[in-house]
Formats: sequence, structure tokens, C-alpha cells
Amino acid sequence: MLLLEALGSALLGLALAGVAVRVLAQRLPSPRVVLVSGVLGALFGAYLTQFALGPGHNTLPATFVGATLVSAVVLSLLLRPGSGPRRSSHRAPFSLPSQS
Repeated sequence: MLLLEALGSALLGLALAGVAVRVLAQRLPSPRVVLVSGVLGALFGAYLTQFALGPGHNTLPATFVGATLVSAVVLSLLLRPGSGPRRSSHRAPFSLPSQS
């Protein structure tokens, strides 16, 4: 059962990373980094879900959901800012207006 969870989680992470590479290629680092990060994030998510559920609660769907969520969070950390039009800020954030 543990092998099935690990293999399934790795495949889910690989699929999620593959979709991210296809859709957000301009905002991500190299595809190899993204694919490895997706798989490792999913494996860590499966481990974390198993640890959180504890013994006796080995549910495969819950493990896959946890793996997918953690993999998505890891992949979101790899995103770079977009190159679209930006608003120019006239003053620094959290600053008081000057008396000019």
C-alpha cells in the first residue's frame, strides 16, 4: 500500500508540474527544476498527510489530495513575477505623504 501511495503521489506531482511547465513556461525556471520540485513536493505532501492522519487512517484519496496540495504550493513558490504592465508607485508603501 505504501508503494502505491508513493508511486501515485509522484505521478500526480509529475503531472501537475508538467501542466505548470506547459501553461506557465515564461514565469518558471528550467523545466527540469520544475518537474523535480513537483515530484518531491508531492512525495513530501504524501508523507506529511500520512503523518497528520496517523496510524489506522490510511486512506488513499486523502493522501493523494495532500500530495497534490503540497506539490502545488511548492510549484507556486517557483513562480517569478509576470512581465505585464505595472502601475508605477509615486511613493513607497506605508509612507506618509510629504508636505511639499
